[in-house]
Amino acid sequence: MAVWDDPDVDLLYEINGLAESAPTWADRTMEYVGEYGIVIALVLLGFCAWWRVTRRAASGEEAVAGFAGLVWTPLAAALALLLNIPIRNFVERPRPFVDHKGLEVLIRGKDDYSFVSDHATLAMALAVGIFMVHRRYGLVGILLAVAAGLSRVYMGVHYPTDVIGGLALGTAVALLLAPAAMWLLTPVVRAVADTSGLGGLVWASSARSAAGAGHAPESRRAAEGAEGRDSSGAGRQQGRRSQRDDRDLAA
Repeated sequence: MAVWDDPDVDLLYEINGLAESAPTWADRTMEYVGEYGIVIALVLLGFCAWWRVTRRAASGEEAVAGFAGLVWTPLAAALALLLNIPIRNFVERPRPFVDHKGLEVLIRGKDDYSFVSDHATLAMALAVGIFMVHRRYGLVGILLAVAAGLSRVYMGVHYPTDVIGGLALGTAVALLLAPAAMWLLTPVVRAVADTSGLGGLVWASSARSAAGAGHAPESRRAAEGAEGRDSSGAGRQQGRRSQRDDRDLAA
């Protein structure tokens, strides 16, 4: 059993050591998944949450709140990445393969600082934003964000604490700034929902209601036209009957 003088480094070697014994195709798969795949999966989860919110919301206000939360999700991720820039420049922690030899580095060209992990920050901010809108999809997203962080250690480009810091930063930004963001975004989304051309993006029922309202005048005009034809036809028939009655009386 290894002596954990530095648990961060020991965990780095333990997790990265899996890459050394794994087949080449597994390393290539992990490289793609860790670099692009999980982020793409989180974006698709966000679209799934949007689809559920716009179609299953019980009211317009619920749909507006959910849509505003989904708008906040990528904004929170972008803001978290921006906040990470001064943190990385302040800590100035080199990548693990700079100070530690024998690591299996799957991605080359990573010459910036290590703390905190951009990928972990981005993934967790997206996952927490989705979680605030749709719990089930959000839980899947959080698991994907943790997997994204582990993949960075597996590829030898981050320490475990880099990942933990990224997960914490993404969570903090998405949660703590959400009330102010929702206060700003909700009126904008409500205005979009009230727009005839874009309301269906926020709440599908509003588009159906608008379509129904658009057809209502036509149906009323058709009914009124039918009434007019019936009344005019009835008038002509009554006129013919009165003429016949007048001839009979004359006779």
